[in-house]
Amino acid sequence: MKISVVLITKNEAHNIRECLESVSWCDRAIIVDSGSTDGTVETARAMGAEVHQTATWPGFGPQKNLALSKAQSEWVLSIDADERVTPELRDEILAAIASGQADAYDMPRLSRFCGRFIRHSGWYPDRLTRLFRVGKARFTDDLVHENVVTDGPIAHLRNPLLHYTYDDFSQVLRKVDQYSTLGATQAFQRGKTATPASAWLHGSWAFLRTYLLRRGFLDGPQGLAIALMNGQASYYKYIKLWLLQQSARQPAASGDPQAH
Repeated sequence: MKISVVLITKNEAHNIRECLESVSWCDRAIIVDSGSTDGTVETARAMGAEVHQTATWPGFGPQKNLALSKAQSEWVLSIDADERVTPELRDEILAAIASGQADAYDMPRLSRFCGRFIRHSGWYPDRLTRLFRVGKARFTDDLVHENVVTDGPIAHLRNPLLHYTYDDFSQVLRKVDQYSTLGATQAFQRGKTATPASAWLHGSWAFLRTYLLRRGFLDGPQGLAIALMNGQASYYKYIKLWLLQQSARQPAASGDPQAH
């Protein structure tokens, strides 16, 4: 049975080679790239990947659905450029699709944060549905934190997908800014509201939940860093949502007759 790996990229030259090498056993590699300027596209094509480029960025969910629409195989494996499929997971995937026991499978994801694989902090086992039969699942259209929705039950794989996430805190800060902006925009479009006080409460709760309830303290200094990152990301998301609300109200409050 044919299987395609699908992924989306932007400026992933530092990741794309090892990523594609880890899935070289798949029949096709399909990439949708949104304006890379660092050689990602050239490297991917040199390795035999089929690359499609887009001029605009519609959000994570729509972009992944676009990549999914390019697959013509029976099965799809969806991964990100900073993820790696181990030989053990490869063998389990091939055995699963050969068995025909399910149309979709999730798998645990083991993530590395600034040099350490994280087993607490709410980061593990972090099960994600990434393997499914074409036509039996799709991604939600969320701008960020998209999920896979399936037509039937989801079976479980045991071996983890490796996730080489943040290497340094500069990457952390960039991601916090990017994801909090997308999260605020998505929340604003859905009619949600926030205040500076609620933003502070959300940020504080995110920190405490990560560090104490999800035992982030067992992940050492990285666990504290993750808790701080989650607290900042949550605070920034809701304070940006509040600012969006203020901007939306400003024309009507200005007295401009064109605003009425």
